[in-house]
Amino acid sequence: MTERQVVRGRVGGTSSLESEIGSVQAIAVGDQVFVGGARPVVGETLYGEGDPYEQARVAFGIGLDALAAYGLTADDVVRTRMYLTHARDLDAVGRAHRELFGEVNPVATLLVVQGLPDARVLVQVELDAHRAGLGQSLEPLEPLEPLEPHSLESLEGSSS
Repeated sequence: MTERQVVRGRVGGTSSLESEIGSVQAIAVGDQVFVGGARPVVGETLYGEGDPYEQARVAFGIGLDALAAYGLTADDVVRTRMYLTHARDLDAVGRAHRELFGEVNPVATLLVVQGLPDARVLVQVELDAHRAGLGQSLEPLEPLEPLEPHSLESLEGSSS
């Protein structure tokens, strides 16, 4: 779908929301890759507006693109999570899931949520994948600087 950049085992996604909240689309930890919050949105463009099946296909495609940055495919997916804004969309989203992962049969969780950050988005997905030996082929992440501890007083003082 879109070009991605692998940075020390982390993959930046297609959403400006990542920089706003301080996250990445995917990250490798050992032999596992976790893809979070794949939505049918690239930049400011929503794909499949009003169509839960198409939105699920696009969201899964974005998630699979993130896995591809690590050399993984749908065959490596061990768990999926699907967040729907309407229970009525279960069949459409399930059909998209089955088309992509029917041969793999990953563990799957489906949740109906009150809403997503963009009200036009009907479905958001997460993927977890595993491949033995993957961690040995990835550049290690640099350790993060420890955060300064925050006291309750400093948090309370920041809201006034």
